[in-house]
Amino acid sequence: MLHYTKYVHKTSKEWVTFVHGAGGSSTIWYKQLRDFKKHFNILLLDLRGHGNSKPNLKDAFNDKYTFDSITEDIVEVIDHEQIEKSHFIGISLGTILIRNLAEKHPDRVASMVMGGAIMKLNFRSQVLMRLGVIFKSIVPYLWLYKFFAFVIMPNKNHRESRSLFVREAKKLYQKEFIRWFKLTSEINPLLRFFRTVDIKIPTLYVMGEEDYLFLPTIKKVVKAHQTSDLFVVNNCGHVVNVEQPMVFNDTVINYLVRGQKM
Repeated sequence: MLHYTKYVHKTSKEWVTFVHGAGGSSTIWYKQLRDFKKHFNILLLDLRGHGNSKPNLKDAFNDKYTFDSITEDIVEVIDHEQIEKSHFIGISLGTILIRNLAEKHPDRVASMVMGGAIMKLNFRSQVLMRLGVIFKSIVPYLWLYKFFAFVIMPNKNHRESRSLFVREAKKLYQKEFIRWFKLTSEINPLLRFFRTVDIKIPTLYVMGEEDYLFLPTIKKVVKAHQTSDLFVVNNCGHVVNVEQPMVFNDTVINYLVRGQKM
């Protein structure tokens, strides 16, 4: 089972589950924890191979990684904790897992908050992924990760986010990075499906105005999906919860407390 940490509120029955992205860990939510604990029960997850969810030679983490199998890791935890329904907050690749969980288990998802959401890989992104596939077994994975982090978060004000993700990525093993990187082979058809199908679960996209790779597609998705809202954070890049935590926290908490109405 994934490593996780929970914080139980004295009175609230609402759960919020945080899902980090590839190469990160639950520590990326440190700027959210204090504010969200005031209102909700909190579940922080480390995805397989990340943080304290270290792969074991005897467990299922050695199987081929798929979005479905990683999604079921999350379901296993909420089942274990007997959480019938939760709000889910994700960042970057974590948003894909949340959207996949909502597709497979819509009754378990009260709402989705998608920070730095990925709904389409543009031409530039696909070229980068192909280069990564070519060099993943040759070039040290940390070089690739630093390169991708700089392309996605290029500005000076993105430096803290880049540093945080690279620091967490250092804890991964080369083989673990390759397992996660192989997920890119199934990402395009999955995202195409997500863009096409309006799942009709309340969804808030929180995107940085400088998230040049992914924001244009999210604007189109929000127009097409009835229960989706978009909040764009000024002077901010991809990792909105780290770069602008006060804006992120206030926006998301208000959204959840008011019953998913913007």
